[in-house]
Amino acid sequence: MNPGGALRRWLKFNAVGAVGIGVQLAALAVLKGLLRLPYLTATALAVEAAVLHNFVWHELWTWKDRRGAGGHALSRLLRFNLGNGLVSIVVNLVAMRLLVGRLHMQYLIANIVAITAGSLANFFISDLLVFRRARVVERAGLAGAPPAKR
Repeated sequence: MNPGGALRRWLKFNAVGAVGIGVQLAALAVLKGLLRLPYLTATALAVEAAVLHNFVWHELWTWKDRRGAGGHALSRLLRFNLGNGLVSIVVNLVAMRLLVGRLHMQYLIANIVAITAGSLANFFISDLLVFRRARVVERAGLAGAPPAKR
């Protein structure tokens, strides 16, 4: 990928993520504020809502050029949840436990800090593992060819 292409993809990733932040904060506000779920439970559910939202938009827009390269959408969703989702949930829960549980920060503000902490790792997980490029053999139209010996 050329530097301009990488920059465009990074900007798309962040645009999707910005909307995902809104999804996560809205879900957290409803789950914690209205439904009165414990803040860590509400955080985990809100993160998963944002992860699912982000996957759909990354699939349709950010990495649409790689949709055929990484297997079926269900396998990409599984990789996205195991990569980005796991990183997001762990980072969010640890940060929320520290910021809300120990430092008594307001939960929505703490969640913005938590989201920021995991965003860079999530871009690289998406780019390298979830929406990975097709192999050279597949790009050449030789998908049925045996793998080259190394």
